[in-house]
Amino acid sequence: MLLADLKSMAAGLGIAGAGSMKKAQLVEAIKNQGTPVSKPARTDQRATKDEPTTPPAQERAAESTGSTDSQEAGKQDSGKQDSGKQDSAKQDSAKQDSGKQDSGKQDSGKQDSGKQERAKQDRSKGQQAQQKQERQGKQDQSRQDQGKQDQSRQDQGKQDQSRQDQGKQDQSRQEQGKQDQSRQDQSRQDQDQSGDDDGEGGSRRNRRRRGRERQAPRVGRNEPDTTILEDDVLVPAAGILDVLDNYAFVRTSGYLPGSEDVYLSLSMVRKFGLRRGDAVVGQVRQPREGERREKFNPMVRVDSVNGADPESARERPEFTSATPVHPHQRLRLATDSTDVTGRVIDIAAPVGKGQRGLIVTPPRAGTTSILRSLAASVTANNPECHLMVVLVGARPEEVTDFRRAVKGEVVASTFDLPPADHVLVSELAIERAKRLVELGHDVVVLLDSLTSLGRAYNLAAPANGRLLAGGVDASAVHPPKQLFGAARKLEDAGSLTILASVLVETGSATDELFFEELRGTANLELRLSSERAAQGLVPAVDPARSGTRHEEKLLAPAEGAVVGDLRRKLADATTQQAVEKLVASSR
Repeated sequence: MLLADLKSMAAGLGIAGAGSMKKAQLVEAIKNQGTPVSKPARTDQRATKDEPTTPPAQERAAESTGSTDSQEAGKQDSGKQDSGKQDSAKQDSAKQDSGKQDSGKQDSGKQDSGKQERAKQDRSKGQQAQQKQERQGKQDQSRQDQGKQDQSRQDQGKQDQSRQDQGKQDQSRQEQGKQDQSRQDQSRQDQDQSGDDDGEGGSRRNRRRRGRERQAPRVGRNEPDTTILEDDVLVPAAGILDVLDNYAFVRTSGYLPGSEDVYLSLSMVRKFGLRRGDAVVGQVRQPREGERREKFNPMVRVDSVNGADPESARERPEFTSATPVHPHQRLRLATDSTDVTGRVIDIAAPVGKGQRGLIVTPPRAGTTSILRSLAASVTANNPECHLMVVLVGARPEEVTDFRRAVKGEVVASTFDLPPADHVLVSELAIERAKRLVELGHDVVVLLDSLTSLGRAYNLAAPANGRLLAGGVDASAVHPPKQLFGAARKLEDAGSLTILASVLVETGSATDELFFEELRGTANLELRLSSERAAQGLVPAVDPARSGTRHEEKLLAPAEGAVVGDLRRKLADATTQQAVEKLVASSR
């Protein structure tokens, strides 16, 4: 209840000095229904003036305490009233019994009872006013609490909104950071593709290095130090270059990896335009004093590539970009009248430069003897050709025989080596032959055998889940075909001739699969017969099933007529008679 309402109520009750009283004094005066304030009350009022204003909570507690006191006072008054009533009843009974009391006393009793009734009414009005004031105060307090709650809810909503806005800002910042990171990664990839050098001989990623490397010359990432000082010891090294995914090696001990191989940085490979199979000659720096010894010594200088200046290696043509044509230059295999094998092959299946031929051989048909005779014939009759004999999965003693008998390059991978070595040797040998063809040379490769190479590819290739006949992985069929398909005659360069043996009649579905896949890629087929070999006929050639595509480009007109007449006669005879006639005519 407001102060003005309390003052008007006090004025209605006839309380003197209500206009100058405070709220607490008015409440106390209304409770006492106009009775003068006692001295302790004045003392409390003075203390209240001297003390600071009490909080609303304390005022409410005081009001509740005052209300309790007023209720107790009302009870006391009602008790007094009841006792007064009892006294008046006694007096009335006494008056009735004695009838001797005077009227003056009765009027005085009536006046006292009237005062008591007015006091009761005043007390009831004060109690009603106090209850109304308390209800009003409670309603005001509840309204204030409701307002505070609404304000807190609004503040909470604002905080939630600010948190959402902050989350959106953080999300946008994260997305922006991811975009910036992706741009940085893309720029780093572009920098790595364009080269690891940052203009100072090193990679940008290596700028943060330990103090032990800050004084050393900076080099590229994962690249050896190729700087040459005055006191460095250089040792010459030469070999065949083998370029892998992230590094390159110069194979100094042959075509297989060895402990004496030399490391060649990819920056030098790109600088000189080197390719796999190049013959590289350079200088290797020995480890300096106090320098950590690497597993492979790096080549710090390239002196020659394929016997020529390294700068000229960039200008050579690409093997795959050259134009292939039909073979038209013949390779004569018969060395003299006693060379029966060479003469039989010249008649049954003439060979030209750039020929892609299959020697289809069953087991024990004399394949090794045929290959050895072919190697000797090529060396004797065609010295301009570079001869390479590639033996895959061969017996060690046969490798020794070939190296002693053949005047050419023998590249061998014996059967006790893992399949990966078979694949590596064969691929590197063919790549070496390609590099020679790019330089204009004629290369003849005798490969034994494509079946062993296909099996090695099947074992070394990663499984892709698709299997063909004989358990052959689908990914192992294409590499042997690609390697065999490298044989061709180039229009503006040299030629690559590949005569490869392939096994048949072994009872293996794997061998039959590789033969059927390779058969369609060959333009020459030389068939051997195990039955003729068992009877002692050398060479055990089946002339009826052997031949060369476009052989008219290799034979002279007169020679072509004679060979054609001989083929017609052999076609009418049995295999045994045909072989005997062919051998007799070759003699």
